[in-house]
Formats: sequence, C-alpha cells, structure tokens
Amino acid sequence: MSDIPAKRALPSKESGLFKELLTLYETRQLKKGLKTADQILKKFPEHGETMCMKGLVYTHMGRREEGIELVRKGVRNDLTSHICWHVYGLIHKGEKNYEEALKCYTQALRFDKENLNILRDAAHLQTQLRIYDGLVETRYTLLKTRPNLRQHWVALAVAYHLNGNLTEAKKILEQYELALKNVPDYDVEHSETILYHVRLLEDLGEHTEALSMLDVNAKSRAIVDRTAIMEIRARLLSKLGSEEAEHAWRVLVEHNPECYDYYRGYLANSKLSFDTSDDNASRALPILEEFSTQLPRATAPRRLSLSIASGERFKQLIEPYILSGLKKGIPSLFSDIKSLYQDTFKQQAIEEVSTKALETFKSSSEPDVEPTSYLWTLYFLAQHHSYLGRHAQALQFLDDAISHTPTLPELHMLRGRVLKRAGDPLGAARCLEDARLLDGQDRFLNTKSAKYRLRAGMVEEASALFGLFTKKDAPSPGQDLEDMQSLFYLTEEADAHNRNGHLGPALKKYIAVSKVFDEVEDDQYDFHGYSLRKFNMNIYLNLLTWEDRLRSHPAYVKAALAASKIFVAVNDDPALASTATTSGQLTDAQKKAKKKAKKAAQKVQEEAKKTAPTNNNEDKGLEAPAKDDDPDGSKLLQCSDPLERAAKLLKPLMTLADSNIDVWLAIYDVSSRRKKYLQAAKALSQAATLDSEHPQLHVRRIQFRQLVSSLPPETQGAALLSEIASRLLPDQVSIEVFNSQYLQSHSEDSAAVLAVANVLVALKSPLDQVEETLFTAFNASLDIKTALAIVDFLMTIKSPRADSFRMRCSEQFSLSTVFQTPEELAPLRLLVVAGQQLDADGDKPVDL
Repeated sequence: MSDIPAKRALPSKESGLFKELLTLYETRQLKKGLKTADQILKKFPEHGETMCMKGLVYTHMGRREEGIELVRKGVRNDLTSHICWHVYGLIHKGEKNYEEALKCYTQALRFDKENLNILRDAAHLQTQLRIYDGLVETRYTLLKTRPNLRQHWVALAVAYHLNGNLTEAKKILEQYELALKNVPDYDVEHSETILYHVRLLEDLGEHTEALSMLDVNAKSRAIVDRTAIMEIRARLLSKLGSEEAEHAWRVLVEHNPECYDYYRGYLANSKLSFDTSDDNASRALPILEEFSTQLPRATAPRRLSLSIASGERFKQLIEPYILSGLKKGIPSLFSDIKSLYQDTFKQQAIEEVSTKALETFKSSSEPDVEPTSYLWTLYFLAQHHSYLGRHAQALQFLDDAISHTPTLPELHMLRGRVLKRAGDPLGAARCLEDARLLDGQDRFLNTKSAKYRLRAGMVEEASALFGLFTKKDAPSPGQDLEDMQSLFYLTEEADAHNRNGHLGPALKKYIAVSKVFDEVEDDQYDFHGYSLRKFNMNIYLNLLTWEDRLRSHPAYVKAALAASKIFVAVNDDPALASTATTSGQLTDAQKKAKKKAKKAAQKVQEEAKKTAPTNNNEDKGLEAPAKDDDPDGSKLLQCSDPLERAAKLLKPLMTLADSNIDVWLAIYDVSSRRKKYLQAAKALSQAATLDSEHPQLHVRRIQFRQLVSSLPPETQGAALLSEIASRLLPDQVSIEVFNSQYLQSHSEDSAAVLAVANVLVALKSPLDQVEETLFTAFNASLDIKTALAIVDFLMTIKSPRADSFRMRCSEQFSLSTVFQTPEELAPLRLLVVAGQQLDADGDKPVDL
C-alpha cells in the first residue's frame, strides 16, 4: 500500500467497493455500478479512478458527453494511474479514434508494464493502425509475460510476418512446436498452425522443407483440411519442378472439375496458359479435351477451350457448347460466353450458330429438343444483339419470345435492359414492373424493378417498392437499406438524385457509401483478437491484405469521384449549396403526373403487402434510431471545407486506383483549387501516362498551362511547374492551335468534340463557333451519354440551338426518351407505376 499515491489510496471499505465496481462494469450491471461509484465519490469526490469508471459507465448508458467529460477530469486528477489511462483509451477506441487510444494505452503501460489486458488491446490497435514494429515489441512482451499460452507464440510469429521478418516468424513457430506436448487427434487449431508454418516456408522459398513438413503432417493426420493439403502440395511440386506435380493437379481437377484455378495450375505446370497463341493453343486444347472426355459432366474444360481456341477449331467447339446450353434452357448462357465477344471472329461465329439453332428449333420435332429450346434461343439472340448495340433487332426477338411465353419474368427484364441501353429508362422501368407483377413475392424482381425506377429518376416511387421487403418498423426503406450497407442502393439512389440535379441528397448518399467502407475497416478490429484465438492465421493474413485494398472497390471509387465533383462544383459556385437540395419548380403537368404516380405507387404497395412474405424474424425492442439532423444533405453541401473533404475521399485512390485516369483528373481538379500545384502537376502527368489523348485531359492540359502562366514568379516550385506544363503542352504551340489540332485528329470522337468546345468557351470564342463545333458530333461516333452531356453543355452556355441539338438526338436515337422535355416525360412517368401503357397510336393509356 505504501507505493500507492495518497490521493489514490482508499480505505478497505471503499477499496472493496471499487473492486466491486470493476466487476459490475465487466458484467454490464451498469445501474448497480453507477450507485457503487457514487458511494465512493460521496466520500472521495476527487478519486480519479472512480471518476473514470463512472464516466465509462455513463458512456454505456447513453450519457456519452457527460461520461467523456468525467473521464477527462478523472485522468487529470490521477495522471499516474494505469486504470485512468486505460479507461481513457477505451473511450477513444469507442469513438474509433485509434491513434489517441493507442497513446493512452502507451501511457497506461508506463505505469503497469505487464498488464495483459492493456498489452492485448495495444497490440490490436497497433495491428489496426499497421504499426508493425511496435506490434512485434508488444507481442514479445506478452509472450514473456505468459509464455505458457499457445496463442502468444503464434501471435508473435504473425507479428514478425506482418513486419516482413519471415525468418524470425519461422524460428518462433519452430520453438513453439518443439514445446508442444500431448496434442489431441484432429486438433483444428494445431492443423491451422502447421498450415501456417508451411505457408511461411513457401514464402521464404524453402519449398522442399515446406513439402516435407506438409507430407509428414498429412500422413499423421495432424492436418485435417484435406483440400488445403492437395492444393498446397500441387503448388509446391510445381515450384520444385517435380514429375509428381502433373498427377497432383489432375487429382485436384477430379476433386472439383468446375474450378478454373485447378486447370490453370495444371496448364501452368506444363508451361501453358489460357493464351490464344497458336503454339499455346495447339498444346493446351488436347489437354482440356482429354479432361472433357474424362469428366463429361464438367463444363469448365469445355468453356476454357473456347477461350483458347480460334479459327475453325473455335467454330467446331462453340456449336455443341451453345446447342447444349440452349437445349437445357440455361438462362445464364450468354453471360457465360460474353467475354468471348472481344474477338470479332468469335462474335460472328456465335451469331451464326445461334441463328441456325433458332431455325432448327422452330421447326424441330426431335425428341431430345425441349419445346422451351426455341424460347431460350430467342432470349439468347436478344441478349446477343442488345450487347452489340442492335436494339431494334433485340426487341423484335423479345416480342416473339413474349408472345410465345408471356409469363416468363426474364423476358420482361431483358426487354427493360435493352430499352435502358437504347436510352429509354422509363420504358425500361415499365418492363421491370411488368416482370415484378408476375411474381409479387420475388425479392429479386422487386429489387430490380426499384433499381430501374431509380435509373429513371423516380426516387419516391422506387422507395415505395423497396418498402415491400424492408423492415416495417424502420424509419424509411432507404434507412433500412443503408443500415444493411446495401452499396447498390446507395450508389443508384445517389446517381438518381445527381441526375435530377438534387446535389444535397446525392452527396449525402455518396458519403453514406464512404461510411460503409469506414465501418468495414473498423469491423476488422474484432478479428485481431478473434482470429488468433481461433488460430485462423492464414485467413487472418488474407483478411488484412484484403482490408489494405478495401477502397479499391468499384463502389467506393465511383462514390468518391462523384462526391468530389459535387464538392468542387459547390466550391466554384457556392450558390449551388442553397439551390441544389430541393426538387426545384415543377410544371403543372409534372405536378399532376407526380401526384397521380404517388397515388398509384401507394395502391401498388398496399396490394403487394398482401402477397409479400411476412418477416417473422424482425428484431423487437430495438432502440429508436438517432434523428437525422440533415435529411436532405443541405448542411453537408454547405460545409466550410468542401475541397478538404474531397481530398480526403480521393487520397486512398492515389495508390489503390492509380490505373484509373478519372481518379487523377479528379485529384487535379481538387489539388489545383487547393493551390497544391505540384500535386496537381503530378496528377496530370500520371493521367497523361495512362491516356495522353483523353478528352478531359485535353481540357485540363490547357487549364494547367493557363494556371501556371498566371502564377507569380516567386511561387514555390514555379520553375518545375513550368517545366511540367511545357511537357504536357509545348510552349511553342499556342492554345488555339493546340485545340484546333486536337479536333482535327479526333474528329471521329464525340467526347473529344465536347472537350474542344469546353476549351473554346474558356477562350471566349464566339458562340456560333462553339455551336458549330458541337454539331460536328453528329459526324462522329455519338453515343447517348455524350449526346446528353452536349445538350447540358449547350444549355449551360445558354445556346439558342440547344433544342435543335436535342431534337436531332431524339431522331438519331429513335428508341430513346432521354431527349424529351419534362412535359413530354411526365405522362410516361405515370405509366411506370400505374399499370398502364400507351396504345398503338401513343394517344391514350390502356390497362394492361
């Protein structure tokens, strides 16, 4: 007791109460714990450790702010107590503030160097923050403190592994295995440890030792994962160049004939691949054909042969493959072979085979041909033509298919996809609604229909459909889907708001996508302890590698780019922040259509509720969710630091999506406005290495040239910036000439035409020159997305010819509706949810 500071020392009664308080907190008896803390503080109101524990109890009772303040006061009252610092660390950890939490744990360890709980928590934080040097030290201390725990040995080996010191990790495992005694049979934890040891040896290049260890432990049945044994053994034998490798891979193929990796390994062992070169194909195809003969029910070898074969050999192989799929009625046949369309010869061969099959099935009376084969061939050909941009032909095949079997949802779904590609999102949504109505209890159809409504800009109507299958006690369908981390919903709704010009709600959803990835990153924290307790080292190491590349996910990349564009737009024009959160002024026709659509949606929802399955597993008694103080994203849009937030979103992509030119262009846009000119220059240079002729890079090259020329000479790095600018756009060439030359060399690219027009506007060229330039896009390969961008651009510069361009686009893309006016679209929106469609003359709606 003499070593305890006087202000911390408690009489025996209060000391016993404090121990009871610790127990009550650990068992989550919070109310009793609070009373116990108050008993101590009544006599010793400045006792720091008790104050901290009371504050910790408060945070778990929902009184977070009050609890945090109490903990801070407790720490100030006793700066040398490991309990105070530990509690403060727990508070920071609860706030996901891992750096500060680790600092608190480090302070706590100064006063209690061998506290197992603090050491363990510190190790988890160091792993979370990827501080592997410190992790090795902490794990070593844990091992010295409790060397009889198996987990501590393995955890130290993993720490060395993560820190790149595989040799030390191997030594630790060897010492651990020498000390093991009385290992029970079929011990999964021991099995995982051995597999991890084998992995270490393989990573060190000690393949002979790894194979020997694997074989010995496999023979003694110390390793219980038989599939892992076969996979690792085949891989090691190949690396050693052993003659047994071929047999090992063959055993794996027979074990799972549909695993592409096994065929890849078998071919790689013979110095072959899935390459289409003549030499490779001549040797690889007989091997795959042999497997097809031995394993007649396996699809993988026959499908892989199609990737390797070319010319006449491909024609011989593709015909039985397609015919088999069509006869069996495999809906995913087109998705299976879609990757072959990169080769135009294969594309043509597939079309010939499927067209011939259609004629055969149409008039066939063969006993092995099912009546549905004709239907699925129509379905396949519709997918084929739609993928190649022949939308009218695809719709014709679908008309035939729907007249043959009108109750097949896949046909209506595909029709919707064709119309979407043809530029008719409202017609697409109508078709998906037709598919949904065929089976009201199918969650997939419901989701697809709602998704297409979002793509048509019908956010409220989509929410009505989502609500059929979300929790009935959720604040809204959208909130439930956000809580479920539905990335497709968040990105689709954000895009819908963005297209509708509602930047606030769009930005809110894009940021919600970012928060999902933050939560996934935080969720790994629990695995730092769990995986090592369960001895799942191999899976755990794979998890950490995956987490390190988490934000390379397409959903994050898309959301970060879109959000950064909104932040940049608001920075450039702050007035957007006050006008872009509402739906704006609607015309009378739009208001009327919206009102009718809302009523129709409510009617559909009420009827569907009767048929939708009841969710009997809904959680009861959950706490009410916190009230959203920014429902329309207006506060987020009006933030004081839009560029800093954009930079934070884009930062991970500099390493995780460095091959995406849009990332570097976005980084340039943000950096140049933040006056980080060297960073902006580097971003443009990186973009130029990826695609030096990219239309948007052309615009930014000229922007950068103008920016650098306007900087004062004393600007830091001015000489380097000038050098980079001259590399991107030679000094001896004027901007006007450079822009003209770019148009001449890219006159067939409509996106390049738009880029040139952007530059002309920046150079204050006459409006008629800009308009004439943009109208040359009709002579180029104009697509719907670029055409819409040009229409928006013409409206932005207030061109009187915007309507003329829009009407020409409407004529060129005859199936599209995206070029129609809001007044023309209003009745079409109504039809999506009203269960109606226009009659043949397009005059009036008729009931379906």
